[in-house]
Amino acid sequence: MPQKLTVAVAQTRTLSSLGATLAALKSITEHAASRGVKLLLFPEAYLGGYPRTCDFGTAFGARAPHGREQFLQYFKAAVDLGDTPAGAGDDWVERKLPVAKGSDRRGDGTREFLEQVSRETGVFIATGLIEKSGGTLYCSAVFVDPNSGVIGKRRKVMPTGSERLVWGQGSASSLKAVTTELNGVKLTLGLAICWENFMPLLRQSLYSQNVNIYLAPTADSRDTWLPLMRTIGGEGRTFVLSANQCVRYNELPSWITDHAKAEDKADGERYICRGGSCIVGPLGEVIAEPTWETCVDDKLKSADSSDISSKDGLLIHEIDLEDCERGRLDMDVAGSYSRNDAFKLTVEGLDLNPPPLLRKETPYSIATI
Repeated sequence: MPQKLTVAVAQTRTLSSLGATLAALKSITEHAASRGVKLLLFPEAYLGGYPRTCDFGTAFGARAPHGREQFLQYFKAAVDLGDTPAGAGDDWVERKLPVAKGSDRRGDGTREFLEQVSRETGVFIATGLIEKSGGTLYCSAVFVDPNSGVIGKRRKVMPTGSERLVWGQGSASSLKAVTTELNGVKLTLGLAICWENFMPLLRQSLYSQNVNIYLAPTADSRDTWLPLMRTIGGEGRTFVLSANQCVRYNELPSWITDHAKAEDKADGERYICRGGSCIVGPLGEVIAEPTWETCVDDKLKSADSSDISSKDGLLIHEIDLEDCERGRLDMDVAGSYSRNDAFKLTVEGLDLNPPPLLRKETPYSIATI
């Protein structure tokens, strides 16, 4: 049976509230479904927002009161998924954690909303989000399957630069790949957030799990991002989907811009993140070129949104997952090419063996062989 699947990357931006952003996610997903898309990736920190340009009133040895107010607003905008600060792993995924008396769920309902959108559209959704648990924020991402609901969640293990001020470090055990079957195609998906992709051992931990789709939601809009994605595709013999936001300065929350310097406010129309979302194949070839300075939200608001394409911020492509095996003729960095007799990688709390594939078909019996 052919192992072909239509996948997409949404270059979008966080809107003025969580509710508005969730509504946009639903609208984009519904449109993608109408185009035959079965798997859709949204950017890093899409739900909750990436606080670009904000310093939270900090300097070495000092915090300004307005910075604490900014953190309060950012915390309120974040998503509560009902997980624990340490991360409950499979217990959270499988809804084994206790709920409050009189309640039927943990969290603020975002998980349930995403599951409903995925179920109603038949689209597997992977999205970045800012997650709050206890008093800490985490840069996270969730995998939402149309049949099974949420099947996994990642927390960024190493926030980059000033991100460390407002985001906690996630557990490396969350690097666990997930498996599913979409449209008869078996998938093993891994996800690395933004500059986690520059961590060679982290990449290897995903390759070791035999991923055939590697998701890379990001906030990096530099020209140097595409070469990294091409390296990952060719290195891991995997398809790579990368999604970034596209944002102008005047589209930032007011709690950021109200405290900005006058020179920063001077040109509100300038892009502070230009996008650069792309799709790469398992030999490192560019399947969907990076798209710049365009946002799918803007096209969806127009009178004619039926012809949304990559130039409008929605990259759609049919891929053949068997290309991953074709590529491993000459290189498999987690198998025959790894020299695992000489080199060893261990990750605390993570099984690096390929996870068992989801199997829906009836197993062969001895009588049929």
